[in-house]
Amino acid sequence: MKIKADNLYKVFDGKGQKEIEMLKNGMSKDDILEETGATVGINNASFEVEEGEIFVIMGLSGSGKSTLLRCINRLVEPTAGSVKVDGTDVMELNKEKLREFRKEKFGMVFQNFALFPYRTVLENAEFGLEIEGVDQEERRKKAMKALKQVGLEGYEDQKPDQLSGGMQQRVGLARALAVDTDILLMDEPFSALDPLIKKDMQDKLLDLYEHIDKTIVFITHDLDEALKLGDRIAIMKDGEIVQVGNHEEILTNAENDYVAEFVQDVNRSRVLTAKDIMDKPKAVLYKQDGLRTALHKMRHNEIGSIFVLGEKISIEV
Repeated sequence: MKIKADNLYKVFDGKGQKEIEMLKNGMSKDDILEETGATVGINNASFEVEEGEIFVIMGLSGSGKSTLLRCINRLVEPTAGSVKVDGTDVMELNKEKLREFRKEKFGMVFQNFALFPYRTVLENAEFGLEIEGVDQEERRKKAMKALKQVGLEGYEDQKPDQLSGGMQQRVGLARALAVDTDILLMDEPFSALDPLIKKDMQDKLLDLYEHIDKTIVFITHDLDEALKLGDRIAIMKDGEIVQVGNHEEILTNAENDYVAEFVQDVNRSRVLTAKDIMDKPKAVLYKQDGLRTALHKMRHNEIGSIFVLGEKISIEV
Protein backbone atom coordinates (compact mmCIF):
# COMPACT_ATOMS: atom_id res chain seq x y z
CA MET A 1 0.00 0.00 0.00
CA LYS A 2 1.50 3.32 -1.08
CA ILE A 3 -0.72 5.65 0.98
CA LYS A 4 -3.02 4.73 3.84
CA ALA A 5 -5.10 7.34 5.67
CA ASP A 6 -7.19 6.41 8.69
CA ASN A 7 -9.86 8.45 10.49
CA LEU A 8 -8.58 11.84 9.38
CA TYR A 9 -10.16 14.98 10.80
CA LYS A 10 -9.37 18.61 10.14
CA VAL A 11 -11.04 21.40 12.11
CA PHE A 12 -10.19 25.03 11.39
CA ASP A 13 -10.51 27.79 14.01
CA GLY A 14 -11.65 25.48 16.77
CA LYS A 15 -10.41 23.48 19.72
CA GLY A 16 -10.31 20.31 17.65
CA GLN A 17 -11.25 17.52 20.00
CA LYS A 18 -14.47 19.26 21.06
CA GLU A 19 -15.65 19.54 17.46
CA ILE A 20 -14.61 15.96 16.69
CA GLU A 21 -16.76 14.73 19.57
CA MET A 22 -19.65 16.78 18.23
CA LEU A 23 -19.21 15.13 14.82
CA LYS A 24 -19.14 11.68 16.42
CA ASN A 25 -22.38 12.56 18.22
CA GLY A 26 -24.06 13.23 14.89
CA MET A 27 -23.87 17.01 14.60
CA SER A 28 -23.53 18.40 11.09
CA LYS A 29 -20.78 20.61 9.74
CA ASP A 30 -23.19 23.56 9.57
CA ASP A 31 -24.44 23.03 13.13
CA ILE A 32 -20.87 23.00 14.46
CA LEU A 33 -20.03 26.19 12.58
CA GLU A 34 -23.10 27.92 14.01
CA GLU A 35 -22.47 26.75 17.57
CA THR A 36 -18.67 27.06 17.83
CA GLY A 37 -17.49 29.16 14.88
CA ALA A 38 -15.22 26.29 13.82
CA THR A 39 -15.12 24.99 10.25
CA VAL A 40 -14.97 21.25 9.68
CA GLY A 41 -12.67 20.57 6.73
CA ILE A 42 -12.34 16.78 6.98
CA ASN A 43 -14.67 14.43 8.82
CA ASN A 44 -13.37 10.93 9.57
CA ALA A 45 -11.86 10.26 6.14
CA SER A 46 -10.16 6.92 5.49
CA PHE A 47 -8.78 5.68 2.18
CA GLU A 48 -5.96 3.69 0.61
CA VAL A 49 -3.97 4.35 -2.55
CA GLU A 50 -2.28 1.48 -4.33
CA GLU A 51 1.21 1.91 -5.72
CA GLY A 52 1.17 2.98 -9.35
CA GLU A 53 -2.50 3.96 -9.60
CA ILE A 54 -4.24 7.24 -10.37
CA PHE A 55 -6.49 7.84 -7.37
CA VAL A 56 -8.96 10.66 -7.93
CA ILE A 57 -10.59 12.58 -5.08
CA MET A 58 -13.68 14.30 -6.44
CA GLY A 59 -16.23 16.64 -4.93
CA LEU A 60 -17.96 19.97 -5.28
CA SER A 61 -16.51 23.24 -4.01
CA GLY A 62 -16.19 23.13 -0.22
CA SER A 63 -16.31 19.34 -0.01
CA GLY A 64 -12.82 19.16 1.54
CA LYS A 65 -10.98 17.50 -1.33
CA SER A 66 -8.04 19.95 -1.51
CA THR A 67 -7.74 19.98 2.28
CA LEU A 68 -7.60 16.18 2.26
CA LEU A 69 -4.88 16.21 -0.40
CA ARG A 70 -2.75 18.56 1.69
CA CYS A 71 -3.21 16.40 4.77
CA ILE A 72 -1.31 13.62 2.97
CA ASN A 73 1.97 15.56 3.12
CA ARG A 74 0.93 17.75 6.06
CA LEU A 75 0.85 21.03 4.19
CA VAL A 76 -2.39 21.13 6.15
CA GLU A 77 -1.93 19.69 9.62
CA PRO A 78 -4.64 17.11 10.43
CA THR A 79 -6.44 17.62 13.73
CA ALA A 80 -6.60 13.85 14.29
CA GLY A 81 -5.97 10.60 12.45
CA SER A 82 -3.02 8.97 10.74
CA VAL A 83 -1.36 9.03 7.32
CA LYS A 84 1.17 6.40 6.30
CA VAL A 85 3.25 6.59 3.14
CA ASP A 86 5.28 3.49 2.29
CA GLY A 87 4.72 2.43 5.90
CA THR A 88 6.08 5.66 7.41
CA ASP A 89 3.67 7.44 9.76
CA VAL A 90 3.79 10.99 8.44
CA MET A 91 2.14 12.30 11.61
CA GLU A 92 5.12 11.24 13.73
CA LEU A 93 7.76 13.12 11.73
CA ASN A 94 9.29 16.25 13.22
CA LYS A 95 9.65 19.38 11.08
CA GLU A 96 13.10 18.55 9.75
CA LYS A 97 12.27 14.93 8.93
CA LEU A 98 8.96 15.97 7.39
CA ARG A 99 10.74 18.46 5.13
CA GLU A 100 13.12 15.76 3.91
CA PHE A 101 10.30 13.26 3.52
CA ARG A 102 8.35 15.68 1.33
CA LYS A 103 11.39 16.19 -0.90
CA GLU A 104 11.85 12.44 -1.25
CA LYS A 105 8.24 11.39 -1.77
CA PHE A 106 6.03 14.20 -3.09
CA GLY A 107 5.80 16.38 -6.15
CA MET A 108 2.92 18.85 -6.41
CA VAL A 109 1.05 20.45 -9.30
CA PHE A 110 -1.27 23.34 -8.46
CA GLN A 111 -4.35 24.83 -10.11
CA ASN A 112 -2.86 28.31 -10.49
CA PHE A 113 0.41 27.10 -12.13
CA ALA A 114 2.56 28.75 -9.37
CA LEU A 115 5.26 29.81 -11.84
CA PHE A 116 7.78 32.58 -11.28
CA PRO A 117 7.13 35.24 -13.97
CA TYR A 118 10.74 36.47 -13.98
CA ARG A 119 12.17 32.98 -14.57
CA THR A 120 12.38 31.18 -17.88
CA VAL A 121 10.54 27.94 -18.52
CA LEU A 122 13.74 25.99 -17.85
CA GLU A 123 14.46 27.89 -14.65
CA ASN A 124 10.93 27.25 -13.43
CA ALA A 125 11.20 23.55 -14.25
CA GLU A 126 14.43 23.20 -12.31
CA PHE A 127 13.27 25.19 -9.27
CA GLY A 128 12.50 22.16 -7.09
CA LEU A 129 15.93 20.72 -7.81
CA GLU A 130 17.52 24.07 -7.01
CA ILE A 131 15.82 24.07 -3.60
CA GLU A 132 17.19 20.58 -2.99
CA GLY A 133 20.72 21.83 -3.67
CA VAL A 134 21.28 19.88 -6.89
CA ASP A 135 24.18 21.35 -8.87
CA GLN A 136 23.35 23.42 -11.94
CA GLU A 137 24.50 20.97 -14.60
CA GLU A 138 22.55 18.07 -13.11
CA ARG A 139 19.37 20.02 -12.49
CA ARG A 140 19.38 21.46 -16.01
CA LYS A 141 19.76 17.97 -17.42
CA LYS A 142 16.81 16.68 -15.37
CA ALA A 143 14.67 19.74 -16.09
CA MET A 144 15.30 19.46 -19.84
CA LYS A 145 14.28 15.79 -19.72
CA ALA A 146 11.06 16.70 -17.91
CA LEU A 147 10.27 19.49 -20.40
CA LYS A 148 10.73 17.02 -23.23
CA GLN A 149 8.37 14.58 -21.49
CA VAL A 150 5.59 17.18 -21.37
CA GLY A 151 6.16 18.38 -24.94
CA LEU A 152 7.91 21.69 -24.20
CA GLU A 153 11.28 21.02 -25.78
CA GLY A 154 12.31 24.23 -27.55
CA TYR A 155 10.42 26.50 -25.15
CA GLU A 156 13.00 26.47 -22.37
CA ASP A 157 14.05 30.11 -22.86
CA GLN A 158 10.50 31.52 -22.93
CA LYS A 159 8.91 33.34 -19.99
CA PRO A 160 5.57 32.10 -18.55
CA ASP A 161 3.61 35.06 -19.92
CA GLN A 162 4.65 34.02 -23.44
CA LEU A 163 2.85 30.68 -23.04
CA SER A 164 -0.78 29.61 -23.16
CA GLY A 165 -2.52 28.39 -20.01
CA GLY A 166 -2.10 24.78 -21.03
CA MET A 167 1.60 25.25 -21.73
CA GLN A 168 2.08 27.00 -18.38
CA GLN A 169 0.50 24.01 -16.64
CA ARG A 170 2.88 21.74 -18.54
CA VAL A 171 5.74 23.72 -16.99
CA GLY A 172 4.23 23.06 -13.56
CA LEU A 173 3.98 19.37 -14.39
CA ALA A 174 7.57 19.32 -15.67
CA ARG A 175 8.76 20.90 -12.41
CA ALA A 176 7.06 18.10 -10.46
CA LEU A 177 8.48 15.41 -12.76
CA ALA A 178 12.02 16.82 -12.61
CA VAL A 179 12.40 16.11 -8.89
CA ASP A 180 11.49 12.47 -9.67
CA THR A 181 9.47 11.66 -6.56
CA ASP A 182 7.34 8.55 -6.10
CA ILE A 183 4.06 10.43 -5.69
CA LEU A 184 2.43 13.28 -7.62
CA LEU A 185 -0.20 15.30 -5.77
CA MET A 186 -2.26 17.23 -8.33
CA ASP A 187 -4.73 19.80 -7.00
CA GLU A 188 -7.29 20.60 -9.73
CA PRO A 189 -4.47 21.23 -12.22
CA PHE A 190 -6.71 21.50 -15.28
CA SER A 191 -9.82 23.17 -13.85
CA ALA A 192 -8.86 26.70 -15.00
CA LEU A 193 -8.17 25.61 -18.58
CA ASP A 194 -10.44 25.93 -21.61
CA PRO A 195 -12.26 22.67 -22.52
CA LEU A 196 -10.08 21.79 -25.52
CA ILE A 197 -6.86 22.56 -23.65
CA LYS A 198 -8.14 20.60 -20.65
CA LYS A 199 -8.77 17.55 -22.84
CA ASP A 200 -5.29 17.88 -24.32
CA MET A 201 -3.75 17.99 -20.84
CA GLN A 202 -5.78 14.99 -19.69
CA ASP A 203 -4.55 13.02 -22.70
CA LYS A 204 -0.98 14.17 -22.06
CA LEU A 205 -1.18 13.05 -18.42
CA LEU A 206 -2.51 9.61 -19.39
CA ASP A 207 0.24 9.26 -22.00
CA LEU A 208 2.88 10.25 -19.44
CA TYR A 209 1.40 7.85 -16.91
CA GLU A 210 2.13 4.95 -19.25
CA HIS A 211 5.83 5.86 -19.29
CA ILE A 212 6.57 7.00 -15.73
CA ASP A 213 6.59 4.97 -12.54
CA LYS A 214 4.43 7.23 -10.37
CA THR A 215 1.49 7.08 -7.99
CA ILE A 216 -0.87 10.00 -8.65
CA VAL A 217 -3.48 11.53 -6.35
CA PHE A 218 -5.60 13.85 -8.48
CA ILE A 219 -8.19 16.38 -7.27
CA THR A 220 -11.14 17.49 -9.40
CA HIS A 221 -14.72 18.73 -9.19
CA ASP A 222 -15.44 17.33 -12.67
CA LEU A 223 -16.95 13.83 -12.69
CA ASP A 224 -16.18 13.28 -16.38
CA GLU A 225 -12.53 14.10 -15.68
CA ALA A 226 -12.51 11.77 -12.68
CA LEU A 227 -13.94 8.92 -14.74
CA LYS A 228 -11.48 9.53 -17.58
CA LEU A 229 -8.35 9.67 -15.43
CA GLY A 230 -8.96 7.64 -12.30
CA ASP A 231 -8.30 3.98 -11.68
CA ARG A 232 -10.42 4.51 -8.56
CA ILE A 233 -12.44 7.49 -7.37
CA ALA A 234 -13.28 8.82 -3.91
CA ILE A 235 -16.36 11.06 -3.82
CA MET A 236 -16.52 13.65 -1.03
CA LYS A 237 -19.37 15.63 0.50
CA ASP A 238 -19.13 18.01 3.47
CA GLY A 239 -15.69 16.73 4.45
CA GLU A 240 -16.65 13.06 4.31
CA ILE A 241 -15.74 10.37 1.80
CA VAL A 242 -19.13 8.98 0.79
CA GLN A 243 -17.95 6.32 -1.68
CA VAL A 244 -14.73 4.86 -3.07
CA GLY A 245 -14.77 2.65 -6.15
CA ASN A 246 -13.80 2.10 -9.75
CA HIS A 247 -15.81 3.42 -12.71
CA GLU A 248 -18.26 0.54 -12.76
CA GLU A 249 -18.90 0.62 -9.01
CA ILE A 250 -19.48 4.37 -8.97
CA LEU A 251 -21.82 4.37 -11.97
CA THR A 252 -23.81 1.19 -11.39
CA ASN A 253 -23.73 0.69 -7.63
CA ALA A 254 -24.12 4.07 -5.93
CA GLU A 255 -23.97 3.67 -2.16
CA ASN A 256 -26.35 6.54 -1.37
CA ASP A 257 -28.73 9.03 -2.94
CA TYR A 258 -26.05 11.73 -3.16
CA VAL A 259 -23.79 9.61 -5.37
CA ALA A 260 -26.74 8.38 -7.43
CA GLU A 261 -27.82 11.95 -8.12
CA PHE A 262 -24.24 12.97 -8.84
CA VAL A 263 -23.78 10.36 -11.57
CA GLN A 264 -27.28 10.30 -13.06
CA ASP A 265 -26.44 12.48 -16.07
CA VAL A 266 -23.17 10.76 -16.97
CA ASN A 267 -23.04 9.27 -20.46
CA ARG A 268 -22.26 5.71 -19.39
CA SER A 269 -21.45 4.62 -22.94
CA ARG A 270 -18.32 6.79 -22.79
CA VAL A 271 -17.10 5.06 -19.64
CA LEU A 272 -18.46 1.53 -19.39
CA THR A 273 -17.79 -1.27 -21.86
CA ALA A 274 -20.07 -4.21 -22.58
CA LYS A 275 -17.76 -6.36 -20.47
CA ASP A 276 -18.36 -4.10 -17.44
CA ILE A 277 -22.12 -4.71 -17.38
CA MET A 278 -22.59 -8.17 -18.93
CA ASP A 279 -23.22 -11.19 -16.73
CA LYS A 280 -21.47 -14.43 -17.56
CA PRO A 281 -23.95 -17.09 -18.76
CA LYS A 282 -24.57 -19.89 -16.27
CA ALA A 283 -24.40 -22.42 -19.07
CA VAL A 284 -23.54 -22.57 -22.78
CA LEU A 285 -24.79 -25.10 -25.31
CA TYR A 286 -23.16 -25.92 -28.63
CA LYS A 287 -25.32 -26.72 -31.66
CA GLN A 288 -24.02 -30.27 -31.87
CA ASP A 289 -24.84 -31.05 -28.20
CA GLY A 290 -28.48 -31.86 -28.86
CA LEU A 291 -31.76 -31.43 -27.00
CA ARG A 292 -31.07 -33.92 -24.19
CA THR A 293 -27.87 -32.10 -23.18
CA ALA A 294 -29.66 -28.76 -23.36
CA LEU A 295 -32.43 -29.88 -21.01
CA HIS A 296 -29.92 -31.39 -18.58
CA LYS A 297 -27.86 -28.18 -18.41
CA MET A 298 -30.97 -26.04 -17.95
CA ARG A 299 -32.32 -28.22 -15.12
CA HIS A 300 -28.90 -28.43 -13.45
CA ASN A 301 -28.43 -24.62 -13.50
CA GLU A 302 -32.11 -23.87 -12.79
CA ILE A 303 -32.46 -21.61 -15.83
CA GLY A 304 -35.24 -21.18 -18.37
CA SER A 305 -33.06 -20.32 -21.36
CA ILE A 306 -29.59 -21.12 -22.61
CA PHE A 307 -27.06 -19.72 -25.10
CA VAL A 308 -26.63 -21.89 -28.20
CA LEU A 309 -23.42 -21.43 -30.19
CA GLY A 310 -22.50 -22.68 -33.64
CA GLU A 311 -19.61 -25.04 -34.29
CA LYS A 312 -17.16 -22.27 -35.19
CA ILE A 313 -18.20 -19.85 -32.43
CA SER A 314 -16.71 -19.80 -28.95
CA ILE A 315 -17.47 -17.75 -25.87
CA GLU A 316 -15.22 -16.90 -22.96
CA VAL A 317 -16.94 -17.68 -19.66
